[in-house]
Amino acid sequence: MDLRALRYFIETVRHNSFTLAAEALHVTQSTVSKMVRQLEDEIGQPLLIRDGRQLRLTDVGKVVFARGQDAVEGMRRLTREVADLTELSRGELTVGMPPMVNLLFPPVVKRFCERHPAIRLTLEEAGGQRIEQRVAAGELEVGATLLPVAPALGLATRSFGRYPLQVVGPRHAAWARASGPVSLAALRDEALILLEDDFSLTRRIREAFGDAHFEPRVAARSGQWDFLVAMAAAGLGSTLMPAPLLTRLNIGPELAVRPLAEPALDWHVALIWKPGHYMSHAARAWLRVCEEVLAQPQR
Repeated sequence: MDLRALRYFIETVRHNSFTLAAEALHVTQSTVSKMVRQLEDEIGQPLLIRDGRQLRLTDVGKVVFARGQDAVEGMRRLTREVADLTELSRGELTVGMPPMVNLLFPPVVKRFCERHPAIRLTLEEAGGQRIEQRVAAGELEVGATLLPVAPALGLATRSFGRYPLQVVGPRHAAWARASGPVSLAALRDEALILLEDDFSLTRRIREAFGDAHFEPRVAARSGQWDFLVAMAAAGLGSTLMPAPLLTRLNIGPELAVRPLAEPALDWHVALIWKPGHYMSHAARAWLRVCEEVLAQPQR
């Protein structure tokens, strides 16, 4: 059986469209259609029922789709393992990295590239929840996120940093008038500026507010941590920021900064991977370098 034709068929089913499958595969639609017909001819049975713009699997098509995914994944693993025989003399690695967490990784990237110059390293930015899902699905070998990770994802984790959260906002905010740590209850009626909902930090903050039995008043959202602070400086509301990030910002006199009182709600950063699945030598090397560089006393 032609594995390329099988792959084209699988992508067509996943996208429920010849056109979208062609875009994902970077080929023409006619090529995808031809390969699917070739696979049907080889099997001797129709695999897809073309109903207008919709595609439906036949009984045989369901079996081929289910078993075909195993065959394609097996070939991917074989290819990776054969390439690994060169012992890191070539290859590539993509690491999932949330935009805020990536500020901790320049020393790791530097040492990894110095030690393994033939490995093409790509840092793929996305929210922590998206990174977790992609690692769980096998789309990424390794990534970083915030703990805790949903147990249902079945991911292995390795903590490398735990940092307190700081409340940052206008000096006229009610919580800023008192000295000392700020409780979540003190933020009940405050306008808050948070990261987008696909960020793990936002998930943790919302869970903490839920445990405190009230909803946060979200005035604005952004995917950029420096813009959150800029909006706070403009008087739009208050935000929660990990302590290491504040050292990289110019906090003006118009802003107040106080530690968050809840120590359990911190910025707990970890590496993640899927246990029990093949891990390339490049991914293992990445974890080793992370161990070396990030094994610093946690603050």
